[in-house]
Amino acid sequence: MSDNGTTRRTVLGGAAMAAGAATIGGSTVAQGAPAKLTDPRGKYTSQPFPEQRQPWPALQSKMTPRPDCGETSYRGSGRLAGRKALVTGGDSGIGRAAAIAFAREGADVAINYYPTEEPDAREVKALIEQAGRKAVLLPADIRTQKACEKLVADAVRALGGLDLLVNNAAYQQSKESIADITDEQFVRTFETNIFATFRISKAAIPSMPPGAVIINTGSVNSYDPGEELLDYASTKGAILIFTKGLAKQLASKGIRVNMVAPGPIWTPLQVAGGQLPGKLGEFGQDTPLGRAGQPAELAPLYVMLAEDGSSFSTGTAVGAHGGKGNP
Repeated sequence: MSDNGTTRRTVLGGAAMAAGAATIGGSTVAQGAPAKLTDPRGKYTSQPFPEQRQPWPALQSKMTPRPDCGETSYRGSGRLAGRKALVTGGDSGIGRAAAIAFAREGADVAINYYPTEEPDAREVKALIEQAGRKAVLLPADIRTQKACEKLVADAVRALGGLDLLVNNAAYQQSKESIADITDEQFVRTFETNIFATFRISKAAIPSMPPGAVIINTGSVNSYDPGEELLDYASTKGAILIFTKGLAKQLASKGIRVNMVAPGPIWTPLQVAGGQLPGKLGEFGQDTPLGRAGQPAELAPLYVMLAEDGSSFSTGTAVGAHGGKGNP
């Protein structure tokens, strides 16, 4: 034993404790118990969803079961501290999950939604504010150039800038045959899914600094179109090419553009005409994991693509489809 009461054992013990910590990005992170692994097959229900219908655009709060958007499960760690985000379709489903995750990672968030979705949007606002971040509600039908430009201007004004844009809002109606797709439906699907993505991105880019990120929500249908989703799948294919082309254009400005390509995810789209009548119970059942996905399972992908650590990823697409589809 030394004069100060230190023994070889205590010195070695201290060294072992130091070895039990990892240095990441200049910060020391304690290494605790191993993270608990979850079998993805049973993380969420694999039971067929009950047949249900709501008028478009549907409310998440009235679905059975309600989608999990990470309201109680997502834990942030400051990965987007100080960021300013605009998320279209942010009241429910995938957009809601992204908005919640962004706020809990430290971002202020503006969400756009169809005006009748106000009840769902109010829930998201409360969740963002509970995370200690600013929440901005921007209801609008984004099918016109004027609406898209006003949306971006209002978001930039309310947030004091914009460095993260998620183009997520979508319109989806399943039809067995091209003969059943009206011209009105075809036009509305394109106006909502790809025209708005183009117009909102164009309006936002002048306000976005180097390091800013645009994330578009594509689909497994961008690669493997479902025969009952001819018009919807066509827009999702367009979003894939738009993402890749815009990424090349904006590389010189230091702005990254990427896409998330979900497979079957339980969202209000499905109960508002997104599935053929009588087919809702089959939704997601044919994936290798044997179930549909939940919006909460996509939130980490949006955060990953948004943060600075993914700085070399642009023009890419990240899939989440339960083992069936591309990329």
